[in-house]
Amino acid sequence: MELFNKGLEWYSSLADKAIDGSRLTIEEGIAILEADDEDILPIMQAAFRVRHHFYGKKVKLNMIMNAKSGLCPEDCGYCSQSIVSTAPVSKYSMLDKESLLAGAREAMARKAGTYCIVASGKGPTDRELDQVIEAVQEITRTMPLKICACLGILKGDQAQRLAEAGVHRYNHNLNTSKNNYPSITTTHTYDQRIETVKIAQSHGMSPCSGVIIGMEEMNEEIVEMAYALRELDADSIPVNFLNPIPGTPLEGAKRVSPIRALKVLALFRFICPSKEIRVAGGRELNLRSLQPLSLYAANSIFVGDYLTTEGQEVTADHQMIEDLGFEIEMCALSAV
Repeated sequence: MELFNKGLEWYSSLADKAIDGSRLTIEEGIAILEADDEDILPIMQAAFRVRHHFYGKKVKLNMIMNAKSGLCPEDCGYCSQSIVSTAPVSKYSMLDKESLLAGAREAMARKAGTYCIVASGKGPTDRELDQVIEAVQEITRTMPLKICACLGILKGDQAQRLAEAGVHRYNHNLNTSKNNYPSITTTHTYDQRIETVKIAQSHGMSPCSGVIIGMEEMNEEIVEMAYALRELDADSIPVNFLNPIPGTPLEGAKRVSPIRALKVLALFRFICPSKEIRVAGGRELNLRSLQPLSLYAANSIFVGDYLTTEGQEVTADHQMIEDLGFEIEMCALSAV
């Protein structure tokens, strides 16, 4: 019991540092990931202090629309839509305006404050950009939704057009560490991803960028990813846990354990204390029965399905939030 209490005091000191704006050291970050599993409750208690300080008990809900599926020339090893994947996925070009509007209405029905328009591919063509912009203009005119676009690598003029159309946030995940990047994909670089996040930010869109945990990265690399996102000043950080889909190069990867997933979420809360930390893809598969505990560190989740995999039934997510005594943030437009 003495050791447990000492652990609780130490994790609480990390919460104090995070709330005060002080940086955790690399060693402190690694210590969270390497902590004994028996320490998971004091770790989550400390992370919740930070989460509560900045966000109280509110939970942000996001919904993804897979606006363009498959047909991707990239070789990302985790993705079922990539050119090297043999996984059976739907393949279609950019959805029309009415389909994107229908998705926005569904986001409203699911109580999501943010509607995420996501398209496969290296980057958008002018025609694809026109289609997205036309839909975004109508959505922002008629619905109280925050719009996030995820269309791949952007040029400056494309970012400007999206921002002017009313896109509030642009997502482009770093996915893994710089050193690990060449083992995950070879058709674009880590630096290109960094540059796209900065381009979106420079044109007034809120930067959204996150990671995928479970791609043979070392603990030091996970801490490095968290600090890279802190340096980018990403407002929203989706933390994905690899779903090793059959037919992808990473199909044989070992799943992340629920307790390790919780440690990762706590780490990101300590290092990026004031940012939206979202439990993203792979939540259901990796956290399983411990999903509710994730919201003691994270303050955001996706509701509904992901790009090519199914999510938890939306009423189950609503019930989980209610059972925790938390509150759904019904409109995201008043927040970053």
